[in-house]
Amino acid sequence: MNREEARNRAKELVAKMTVEEKASQLRYDSPAIDRLGVPAYNWWNEALHGVARAGTATMFPQAIALAAAFDEDLMKQVGEVIAEEGRAKYNEQAKRGDRDIYKGLTFWSPNVNIFRDPRWGRGHETYGEDPFLTGTLAVPFIKGIQGDGEYMKAAACAKHFAVHSGPEGERHFFDAKASKKDLEETYLPAFEACVKEGNVEAVMGAYNRTNGEPCCANKPLMVDLLRGKWGFKGHFVSDCWAIRDFHENHKVTATAEESVKLALEMGCDVNCGCTYQKMMNAYRAGLITEEQITESAVRLFTTRFLLGMFDKTEYDNIPFTVVECDEHQKVASRAAAESIVLLKNDGLLPLDKTKLKTIGVVGPNADSRIALQGNYHGTSSRFVTVLEGIEDKVEGSARVLYSEGCDLWKPNLSNLSDQDYPDRLSEVQTIADYSDVMVVVVGLDENLEGEEGDAGNQFASGDKVNLELPIPQRQLLNSVLACGKPTIVINMSGSSINLGVAQDKAAAVIQAWYPGAKGGRDVADILFGDVSPSGKLPVTFYKSADDLPDFKDYSMKNRTYRYFEGTPLYPFGYGLTYGKCSVKDVDVELVKDDKGEFAGAKVTATVVNEGKRDTDEVVQIYIKDTGFELAIPNPSLCGFKRVHLAAGEEKKVVVDINRKAFTSVDEEGVRDLFSKNFTIYAGTSQPDKRSEELTGVKCAAKDVQLL
Repeated sequence: MNREEARNRAKELVAKMTVEEKASQLRYDSPAIDRLGVPAYNWWNEALHGVARAGTATMFPQAIALAAAFDEDLMKQVGEVIAEEGRAKYNEQAKRGDRDIYKGLTFWSPNVNIFRDPRWGRGHETYGEDPFLTGTLAVPFIKGIQGDGEYMKAAACAKHFAVHSGPEGERHFFDAKASKKDLEETYLPAFEACVKEGNVEAVMGAYNRTNGEPCCANKPLMVDLLRGKWGFKGHFVSDCWAIRDFHENHKVTATAEESVKLALEMGCDVNCGCTYQKMMNAYRAGLITEEQITESAVRLFTTRFLLGMFDKTEYDNIPFTVVECDEHQKVASRAAAESIVLLKNDGLLPLDKTKLKTIGVVGPNADSRIALQGNYHGTSSRFVTVLEGIEDKVEGSARVLYSEGCDLWKPNLSNLSDQDYPDRLSEVQTIADYSDVMVVVVGLDENLEGEEGDAGNQFASGDKVNLELPIPQRQLLNSVLACGKPTIVINMSGSSINLGVAQDKAAAVIQAWYPGAKGGRDVADILFGDVSPSGKLPVTFYKSADDLPDFKDYSMKNRTYRYFEGTPLYPFGYGLTYGKCSVKDVDVELVKDDKGEFAGAKVTATVVNEGKRDTDEVVQIYIKDTGFELAIPNPSLCGFKRVHLAAGEEKKVVVDINRKAFTSVDEEGVRDLFSKNFTIYAGTSQPDKRSEELTGVKCAAKDVQLL
């Protein structure tokens, strides 16, 4: 069904409703209209990395981990699994009259905000710090969810529009001030891709204000840009209770009725919260018109018709048995394997279990199920922690000794020194004495970095106060490293952590993120060489928060790899493999469209694996405008492709670069071709000195001049 047909049917149905009935449908918990055969519908459902909060479902790695895979095909498969399981659940629940929250087909995912500062607690919900990577991964995820059938399989939602990345504790009254240049260059491109390329069905506004106007009633963003310049035809939803913030916290209105008026005028169609319960008050007071209510109701029923909620569809017979089926579990395992990033390896990895008698596994995340999950997660029927994955891998060949070692963190003791925690270090030291190799599993979980109101981090409402591991873990790590045994450090977090001590003293360092329900098995596969690591960092790992601007400053100056002026601990795009891969040559062919105008470039990179092990690798293409003084200061990612290379194999990889990659943005937010001179880089990391230092490999480069 096309949108025009769906909208016409929506108009016909809404025309039969009273104004009160129309108004009721703009709530997230829309009631039934029995006389018209309209069942109740709850718009609130989540699917950040699998169907969430709705019972059992396939649990993929957290979104930031999915980004680390740098794999468009994977993202589409993840979206397809979500839609398949979402439909299976919807079929059964609708059959039983269950129309409650988290039971619908409108998934409020993906989160395409830019992870501009590693202290932001919700950053692990995103695809990282780069707008190109974020948009490129979000589009296939959206297409996977929405499908290409006669009806939409499920509806995706790009959130949180548009300038939103902390601080969590102030989000209900905070004003994020962004320049026109930063908006166009960083904060908006991923949303534009979701709308124009992904045809995303919904967009969610953020809690905060952007440049003075609340994001759920922001004329420049919602009216002029989203529905105007971009031509968005779907529906707009508020973040939960964000409209209440208009009068209670932002103080841009005085009453709930005035907040209804402001939100509806700017095109917010459905209210997650309670403020739209005052809609009829606003209508009777003459603040809003029936036509405004009607238009939002039509948009919402257009979505419901596109989803086939009033018809028989090709999805009605999807059985419940697809939920957590073997095929879906294999996609989750692939995602975890591709996402894990090898940060350091002095040759210890992969482990040879035939040469090991005893392995020591210690740390608060070693046997933690919570650390597998991330936030906005579903329920798994089985979990495999890192400890269990290692135990299963060496069963019958080696002994595993385990100690939690210390608590994940200690509340209310933030001012104590590293020496003030007794924990279980003597047990850890004993295990080290008896072990051939030590595996230390540290990091955070969703209780320490997450959303305000959900997270247990009492210091910053889900945000981090710095980039350090909690003090008990620092003491644990130092104690193990001092024992002198070969040590592998595995960090499980959704954000940048200062792993400088591990980098200096450990034999190997792995970033495992929150790898999903059975992610411990995939970690073990990499530790023992059944899979070569191939993940790349979608964020910069800094040495210290002292290297960053103030958290509340939304200027991009000195933020993310594109603008950072210092030297990172681990750069964006960095990640090692068990192969020895490099790009040894790059060729650039400029491309014209049918009208003979410049349309982009075709980049051909010759990549070779000179190592002794087969591996996946990610070929990355970066571009630097060398002729425009206001261009982004550092090379920017403009293309990538995941490729499999057997030991000794050489391949030519072709990556298409679109015209937009060659454009820059001036101070007024105008994007154009301001220059004819560029350098194109191709490599397995970004072309910075730190990446060269860590990998020992330089990117291939080619200067290009536009005609």
